Amino acid sequence: MTRRLMAVAVILMFSTAFSGSTPSTEIHLTKDENLLAELDHFEIEKTELSFEEKVGMLYDTFKDRNESMPKVEAFQNAMKGYYKLEDEGRVKNKLLTIIDFDLSSKKKRFWVLDMKNQDVLFNTYTAHGKNSGMEFAKSFSNAVNSHKSSLGFYVTGETYYGKNGLSLFIDGMEKNFNSNARKRYVVIHGSDYVNESFVTSRGRAGRSYGCPAVPRVISKKIINTIKGNSVVFINKSYEDYLDGSSYLNSKKA
Repeated sequence: MTRRLMAVAVILMFSTAFSGSTPSTEIHLTKDENLLAELDHFEIEKTELSFEEKVGMLYDTFKDRNESMPKVEAFQNAMKGYYKLEDEGRVKNKLLTIIDFDLSSKKKRFWVLDMKNQDVLFNTYTAHGKNSGMEFAKSFSNAVNSHKSSLGFYVTGETYYGKNGLSLFIDGMEKNFNSNARKRYVVIHGSDYVNESFVTSRGRAGRSYGCPAVPRVISKKIINTIKGNSVVFINKSYEDYLDGSSYLNSKKA
């Protein structure tokens, strides 16, 4: 603050010395305010925040505006990949879907985040693969016919109509973890085994062949919202993935 005031004094001294007359009080105050604003802007630009601090501030903004958010660790991981995919020019629809498989399938563990307005557009149930586990997803695979879920980052593609109605292709971005998603027909679609009544009666959501299925009643809205190159991140505190993902570890990129 002292350095700012000294800078103001020096600039005003030079300004007065080279002007033909002493500026009026009103003009003088206006110049002071403009100068302080410029110095404030300069100081903000010079302040370097860490990635964790920037993401923490963004997370707090989301939390202040919305009732439900993923845990901060899942959000931090999601943002690492989101920014990288954005830098690669892969993101056209500025939305981030986070699916947190650390949570039970009886929890609403599927979020769609509006990155422009910091709003949660959807928070609902989602399925995991039948061979990944019962209530919790514990085992994962990128192999065709594994009927397991695949972790990591995806970019949404185009829609089609199949046996589950309107469905959305998601293209896996990580060779060792989810690159066979399209070949496996791991897609987002609606289903009756991930709604409130099913979860209440069974104590967990139903399971898929690896697709992150969502409640049929809102599936079309979700699909039409996130289609066209938005980011999907399937999170799990799974050591093989956390250590092996090139999107979470810059040294592997």
